[in-house]
Amino acid sequence: MTQSIGIVGCGAIGQALMRAADSGKLNVAVAGVTSRNEQRAHEFLGSLDNPPPYLDRQELIAKSDLLVEMAGGHIVEELAKETFAARKDLMVISIGALLEFPGIIEEAREKGCRLLAPSGAIAGLDGIKSACAGRVDHVTMVSRKPPIGLEGAPHLIENGISLKGLTEEMEVFSGTAREAVKGFPANLNVSAAVSLAGLGPDRTQVKMLAVPGLERNCHDIEVVGEFGVLRVHIENIPSENPKTGKLTALSIIRSVQDAVDPFRIGT
Repeated sequence: MTQSIGIVGCGAIGQALMRAADSGKLNVAVAGVTSRNEQRAHEFLGSLDNPPPYLDRQELIAKSDLLVEMAGGHIVEELAKETFAARKDLMVISIGALLEFPGIIEEAREKGCRLLAPSGAIAGLDGIKSACAGRVDHVTMVSRKPPIGLEGAPHLIENGISLKGLTEEMEVFSGTAREAVKGFPANLNVSAAVSLAGLGPDRTQVKMLAVPGLERNCHDIEVVGEFGVLRVHIENIPSENPKTGKLTALSIIRSVQDAVDPFRIGT
């Protein structure tokens, strides 16, 4: 049973989780927080009524039952090894890292540690999981984002795609979920979640469109199989970080609440 969490990352999502804890919404103790930007973390912690301590990563793992990663995919592999070696559980928001390092999933199973992957900015994973218990013919996802939310994406840089001055909708990517996560690591973690819930990263087809003037991050998922047809449409208001929607932070808060609650609803 999870009695304490350790927060890894102090960006927009990490701050939202700590505010929820500070207001008593989590029903679990926060053992501490760590971040690659210690100064910014201390500045934010000073704004809370009951701030958790700032700890280095090893201290945080030692004092936590569940580590909650919100620091980016680059940290996930090493964090998972250290967490599972200590026989602790891990919640990963940078789900795309699980496609790049699938051994993390197997190691969690071997060590008997929980590896939790919240829905984040997406919805309908319960339906996709249920559908894929039977025959599913295809899973597709189309994402639409304002150009500012795609700035710096590796796929755009590598292919010399500029979105400056864009005046009409433009398809900037079409491929598999595995390719999508590599090309848009800050934008398409949602496709990793959809693929892991369903047909896998190489059989899940993804498109990304840049849409000038769009004020929300939009995702459309379609699943067709022996069960029928499932369609999901999400319009997610961006958070302080334009690459991340507000639903992502709310998903993490609810996932932590569920991790400590004996009652669970949904597949």
